[in-house]
Amino acid sequence: MSNPALSGPSVPPASGGKPKQLVIFLHGVGSDGNDLIALAPYFAQALPDAEFLSPNAPQPFDMAPFGFQWFSLQDRSPEAIGAGVRQTLPVLNAFIDAELEKRGLTDADLALVGFSQGTMMSLHAALRRPRACAVVVGYSGLLADPESLPGEIKSRPPVLLIHGEADDVVPFGLHPAAVEALERAGVPVLAMTRPGLGHSIDQEGLVAGIRFVAQSFGAARQEQQE
Repeated sequence: MSNPALSGPSVPPASGGKPKQLVIFLHGVGSDGNDLIALAPYFAQALPDAEFLSPNAPQPFDMAPFGFQWFSLQDRSPEAIGAGVRQTLPVLNAFIDAELEKRGLTDADLALVGFSQGTMMSLHAALRRPRACAVVVGYSGLLADPESLPGEIKSRPPVLLIHGEADDVVPFGLHPAAVEALERAGVPVLAMTRPGLGHSIDQEGLVAGIRFVAQSFGAARQEQQE
């Protein structure tokens, strides 16, 4: 059985030209691509040559009659989450590969920005792709299957993890564990905590994510030129 192809809303470069970067937003469980694509105009202010994609996850949400999921969260054990990201990884990688190829771009021109379950997918994919993407920003997420990372890591893109201290969906206690596991694997990671914030993205976190993506794209371009 072939993997389903992902699709969802997109926003072209604000400059009006061909995209020089590709930013892919990965939404949380029970949501859809329309959720995070709303962030594109804010990112575009710092990234006028970037195109933005926000695909719907491949599975219908199994706990409500609307929305999508990257994998089921009816079982939230670490083992089930690890199995879920592994199952969906080929679908996400196929989408990333196809969209980069369409635009004549490479992983060095790619940013992955995830929220919650989308953060889990972004981290799992980025660290195992043969070539490093420019940057990963993860909001309110966790690092799935950290035990497998040392033996499977292929790329070490810069990562920014942002988490609200009042998050009652993905507990804040999982944030320092993810940061520590990434550091042990040699991944350059920055951590940002937001006091009083629940399972959400606030203005400070949004601004930090935009700045981090723009800076990382600039660093990636400089490395390519050298």
